[in-house]
Amino acid sequence: MPPATPPGTDPGSALAALGAAGLLRHRRVVRTAVGDRLEQVGGREVVNFCSNDYLGLAREPRLAERFARAARELGTGSGASHLVSGHHPAHHALEEVLADYTGRERALLFSTGYMANLGLACALAGRGDTVLEDRLNHASLLDAGLLSGARFARFPHADVGALSRRLERAPGRKLVLTDGVFSMDGDVAPLPAMSAACARHAALLAVDDAHGLGVLGPTGGGTLELLGLGPAEVPLLVGTLGKAFGCFGAFVAGERDMIELLLQRARTYIYTTAMPPAVAVATRAAVELARAEPWRRERVQALVGRFRSRATDAGLPLADSQTPIQPVLLGEPAAAVAASEALLERGFLVAAIRPPTVPRGSSRLRVTLSAAHEEHEVDRLVEAIVESVTARGAPPGHAPAGSDGDDG
Repeated sequence: MPPATPPGTDPGSALAALGAAGLLRHRRVVRTAVGDRLEQVGGREVVNFCSNDYLGLAREPRLAERFARAARELGTGSGASHLVSGHHPAHHALEEVLADYTGRERALLFSTGYMANLGLACALAGRGDTVLEDRLNHASLLDAGLLSGARFARFPHADVGALSRRLERAPGRKLVLTDGVFSMDGDVAPLPAMSAACARHAALLAVDDAHGLGVLGPTGGGTLELLGLGPAEVPLLVGTLGKAFGCFGAFVAGERDMIELLLQRARTYIYTTAMPPAVAVATRAAVELARAEPWRRERVQALVGRFRSRATDAGLPLADSQTPIQPVLLGEPAAAVAASEALLERGFLVAAIRPPTVPRGSSRLRVTLSAAHEEHEVDRLVEAIVESVTARGAPPGHAPAGSDGDDG
């Protein structure tokens, strides 16, 4: 006889409540998930404006060939964790390339960005310590702070004064975690001021630059390069490899001994199978390609400017973002879902982002731009958004900005 369902956790009731609130999510099965175009079930092709493939590398034939060749030579799996028998020369070479790319002494690979953030926080903070985070951080950072066992608190978005006041009162070791580029709003953290506050209060600052690396800065070094910050100002840098670099995995980069400490303590590194060596080979090639082809960065930034100019002229309510993440703020979940569905009918895939991923009242269309897009596709998208918003009976207007979670 199956056990009784604990009170308050009946799945049918929980699902019904989500549906009534307009918050029930559905997976969409697509045959081609990246690039500017994708094919849905049924063979219909639409233009994809919700991928984080900012440089258009995820379908780059040269990377696919490197991946296939490496898989034939090295197999499809690593067989074990890094500390048992899964650490391959391909992993080691990728870590060295990432350390050089970020200007750090050493880098440590993780399977996902979520695991990198959990591993970092839980290895460096615990009972008696304090973890402070921006209120709009990615869910992986927030969960990392909560699971560390340390005293955990969030400060208002981008409010360095509030961070400083909390640091003054914080007991134990102090760890400050923030996104570099906030994934739902596309704005950049005030890192120079945050770094100065951390220095005044002997706090360790770690920045997750998942959405900045490869895209921002004169050479694609990310948010820190854009703002002129180095290892002295930001000791720990987290990066993901499945966004601008078009592959899979994540890493933490920093001073040599700090990375060695993570290797020894980070449970999400120690107790999981290493990524397949073939993935490491392809990712190393992707980083090198991003360096060698700056036109990809230049193109996506030009498309950002084009989208914002045309959307502003059309009266669409945009967030204050100069990155490839361009939210169109619509307010309520039903409005965002209706606009997303109307866009799909017009041949564009744009995700509707709703609570709890973003705060109540700030549901939005999250448009993401890629070097794989064409100018005419961006122009048509803006026209389609205007048509989709007005089709539901309300003209373009303004809604409050904000985000509080993951990519969807």
